[in-house]
Amino acid sequence: MRPATRALPKAMLPIVDRPAVQWVVEEAVRAGAREVFVIVDPGVGVLIDRHFNSQEEGPLPGLEDVVVHPIVQDVPRGLGDAVRTAADAVGHRPFFTLLVDNLVYPDGDVLGHMADAADAGSVVCLRELGTEYLARYGFIVPGEWRTDRVVEVHGAIEKPGVEAAPSKLGLIGRYLFSSAIFEALDHIEPGVGGELQLTDAINAVGEAGSCLGYVSEDDLLDSGTPSGYLESSTVLGAAHPDFGARYRAFVTEFTEGL
Repeated sequence: MRPATRALPKAMLPIVDRPAVQWVVEEAVRAGAREVFVIVDPGVGVLIDRHFNSQEEGPLPGLEDVVVHPIVQDVPRGLGDAVRTAADAVGHRPFFTLLVDNLVYPDGDVLGHMADAADAGSVVCLRELGTEYLARYGFIVPGEWRTDRVVEVHGAIEKPGVEAAPSKLGLIGRYLFSSAIFEALDHIEPGVGGELQLTDAINAVGEAGSCLGYVSEDDLLDSGTPSGYLESSTVLGAAHPDFGARYRAFVTEFTEGL
């Protein structure tokens, strides 16, 4: 996303009328969250705090009863390390983890379904992905199917490639973890790319028999690439309650003229 992110972090890039991170916080709130921890690079916490906790402008509409805390990850050591950074703040509570690069489609929330599937352990959101994604995503080792959308997760492999892929059920950026994930994160070694991979910790809780997968019918919007950013802005803009109709008319007129 360079040069757009040279001075502004990706999570704060505006999508339609709010930064990407606000879309994710609103999604968590719809699932019942009232306390949110945003893991950020050094220097970014002040931007998160200013946006969500502005004394001058007051709370954001719909987030009046939500507390948002930035937590600094001093050195980027991977997604697993980012999650582990929140261990002291989360404590022994179950918690959702949402990746800001990935946004849900309108009316496409999955967190509630994941919570319904939970059985005292963790639940990861899955999507059946094509072969081209096998070297880009983490994939699970499936076990017994509990329902047509809920499957036991017996393990997981980060970016396995075609040769080592245990399935085509990929991890797509939404998780509901029990606090057991923190112990698993404390015991993993650097994995793919020399980073602490969250997928390796999911593998550990899966092998211990305490992880399920919820298979979503819907994709997520990938706002972390230039083309995906444009697509995310178009989809969410077209669905906006205030100016979506005008935008849809513009897009229709514009594309018909190409």
